[in-house]
Amino acid sequence: MGSTLLIMSFRTLPSVHELADELWTTLPKGVRTTIARQAIEQARAAIKETGVADASAIAAEIVRSVERSRHTPVINATGVLLHTNLGRTPLHPEAAAAAQQVAVSFSNVEMDLSDGDRGGRGAYLKQLLTDLTGAQDALVLNNCAAALLATLSALAHGQEVPVSRGELIEIGGSYRLPELMEASGCHLVEVGTTNRTRADDYAKALSPQTALLLKVHPSNYQVTGFSEDASLEDLRAIADQASIPLVHDLGSGLLTTNPSWLSSPPPAWVVNEPSVRQSLDHADLIMFSGDKLLGGPQAGIIVGNSDLIQRIKTHPMSRALRSDGTTMAALTKTLEFYLDGRAAELPFWEMATRSYETLEVRLKALGIGEVRPGSSTVGGGSAPGSTIASPLLFLPDGDLLWTRLLQSEQPVLARREAGKLVIDLRTVDPSHDAYIASLLAP
Repeated sequence: MGSTLLIMSFRTLPSVHELADELWTTLPKGVRTTIARQAIEQARAAIKETGVADASAIAAEIVRSVERSRHTPVINATGVLLHTNLGRTPLHPEAAAAAQQVAVSFSNVEMDLSDGDRGGRGAYLKQLLTDLTGAQDALVLNNCAAALLATLSALAHGQEVPVSRGELIEIGGSYRLPELMEASGCHLVEVGTTNRTRADDYAKALSPQTALLLKVHPSNYQVTGFSEDASLEDLRAIADQASIPLVHDLGSGLLTTNPSWLSSPPPAWVVNEPSVRQSLDHADLIMFSGDKLLGGPQAGIIVGNSDLIQRIKTHPMSRALRSDGTTMAALTKTLEFYLDGRAAELPFWEMATRSYETLEVRLKALGIGEVRPGSSTVGGGSAPGSTIASPLLFLPDGDLLWTRLLQSEQPVLARREAGKLVIDLRTVDPSHDAYIASLLAP
């Protein structure tokens, strides 16, 4: 294209402000301006190459892409109860309301209202945790990785910490235990082998530089077959002989393997999952999640020996990794559900205990596809290898339908297997069934 024609074509393009004003979107003005500028730059490049371009169409496509990246509710039809990419588990409405109430006002996050003086952060939250677990003390930080980082920084900086090679975990987001330990300033001492670690391996690894013993729940994998690991009871005896603490990174927040809050027998996967109360029978400190299996917001909870927790609380790392007031409010309400015997109402437990028959009726009511026996997954690095029997809906044209669901006004995430779309309603609120049916209709 000649330079004169090129200049004339460029002159047909709208200005940045004109294009930003005509965009049909609720995105803020600053974002619309950035999109308009990008669209015009792309239009100029297209004109140079082909002679034509539609800046408005280009801008509309960028708008759709940006809007899809906004934080938005998603319907989880995958059957993964703790879907890490979808924020794990929803909060109970009362927990969400408690967080909102604190978020839009001032609160006594760090004040004693009895005398108006500065008070201990999360004093009531600590009381709930000690009442629930029987621990001497408790501390809440940002997440479970933060809880371990703060613990190792406060109790083991510059010293050695033996860990089984079979427990050197990597979980989602490229979190690797050896790298976290290095960041804390402690020195990892690998003991045993990938598949077999005995109590004697820990005992042989002890030295004057050993700060504590650390046992880590594998979270998202299982070592089976010719395998062996040291029990907490065995490690307790070794820790006592060496006069050092025993720390258990539990990962998930299952309070007990005998959940009294459920009216029916607990799901089969609960029986073999380590729990907070049972671990406290042996370990000095336990760290666990506020969301995974507990059903609250993301948080890292440490419970156990009061002297050790006080050392962690006063370490600068705890100040940097502490939880915010809204999270503490949501976690407080979640824990009150347990103490009131209402934990079965929490979305995680409500989903986990939905009956096969009820789910089957809901699937058949959609009036499309083939219903077959299948299974859901706990997910979130919890109860590795465990499944929950669930009916599944199978539909042809899996890729086409999967894209249609994902790009709908309220996105729906499903599964794809062997070219078919798979819908699992265990993780779907019944109020969304009609919406899903409308998207799947021919």
